[in-house]
Amino acid sequence: MSSSERGPDSLKKPSSLKPMLSIILVLLLLGGSAYKTDASLIELIEGIPEMGKLFQDMYPPNWSYLSTIYEPMLETIRMAIIGTVIGSLGAIPISFLAARNVTRVPVLGVISRFILNLVRTIPDLMFAGVFAAIVGYGALAGAIALAFFSFGLVSKLTYESIESIDPGPLEAMTAVGANKLQWIHFGVVPQVMAQFAAYVLYTFEVNVRAAAILGFVGAGGIGLILQRSLDRLRYDQASTIILFTLVVVLLIDYVSTKLRERLL
Repeated sequence: MSSSERGPDSLKKPSSLKPMLSIILVLLLLGGSAYKTDASLIELIEGIPEMGKLFQDMYPPNWSYLSTIYEPMLETIRMAIIGTVIGSLGAIPISFLAARNVTRVPVLGVISRFILNLVRTIPDLMFAGVFAAIVGYGALAGAIALAFFSFGLVSKLTYESIESIDPGPLEAMTAVGANKLQWIHFGVVPQVMAQFAAYVLYTFEVNVRAAAILGFVGAGGIGLILQRSLDRLRYDQASTIILFTLVVVLLIDYVSTKLRERLL
């Protein structure tokens, strides 16, 4: 009997068992995690009045403090630029090594992916804390931490883009006897260049946000000034820093988004 001759009774209703089990599993994980971490919704509700008092202390912002935080904000942006550029440049060779359709030696691919997984496992704050202990407190530690973070993020996105390129041009170049460098330069790079540039811009956006809090572990930038304001209970200064940071991040996000739209 054809599918057009089947009546409505022959169509089986999808089982609801699997969605129900998934919901129960999520609820069990949520409840167990809340119990083990002492997370209480009641305590959160009881703390709302204290949050209101904090917001009262933060208003009105101390706008005269803008002249003090202008230079630290520029330092934060410079840290993001340095970290993004250095990390992205380092990501180029390892992205080709990690891509399976470019690297024909499996050992190189495995080692490259292991390095990338290791770098992405470590948070940027931990990198900043480690390098602050090595090179001293300041913007240098933050820039190095962001370079490692950018390296891991851009490499991951880029080698996945390389693996998804059209194999036709590569096969044609192989057929005419192109060597490996020509194969990469004329067959791979043109297909991923726009995406790579977009990934770099996206990473810069993320790094500006990350650089704003690296100061909490001594890595310089606007985060260090924010920590000092909070330690002195100067919430009016802290609100000025937060609002100024928000405006800068939104502006950078807008410009970066427009650039990525043009590239892609």
